Amino acid sequence: MTLRAQISEDMKSAMRAKDSVRLGTIRLLQAAIKQREVDERIELTDADVISVIEKMLKQRRDSITAYESANRADLADVEKAEVVVLQTYLPKQLTEEEVSALLEQVVADTGAASMKDMGKVMAAIKPLVAGKADMGKISGLIKSRLA
Repeated sequence: MTLRAQISEDMKSAMRAKDSVRLGTIRLLQAAIKQREVDERIELTDADVISVIEKMLKQRRDSITAYESANRADLADVEKAEVVVLQTYLPKQLTEEEVSALLEQVVADTGAASMKDMGKVMAAIKPLVAGKADMGKISGLIKSRLA
């Protein structure tokens, strides 16, 4: 079953269960997927859908930070609930040890020695960890490794 089909089935079950938070989040996700398909005139693959989900998660995390700094816990809680729903569609996340091992392998493969090579390392590691790890954290690990 494709990820889009799974999302559609989950929307139906959320409707039946009258789970308004899950239903609303899934509808937002489907709208974002449809918008990208219309904009780019393509049918999204599972990898493309995962990138849409990652973008939505980043937006939610940024909103949570902003709401918490503005003492709006009520709005932050709504965003946190959406994050939980969106994360169910991502593949199993890599552990720190797995990310470190992968990073060491990519650094060795690319021959990276300094910060000038960070772009090469990022380009090589991104397809390997897409949807399985936070690229912001990986970027920090690469910086500390190459510094």
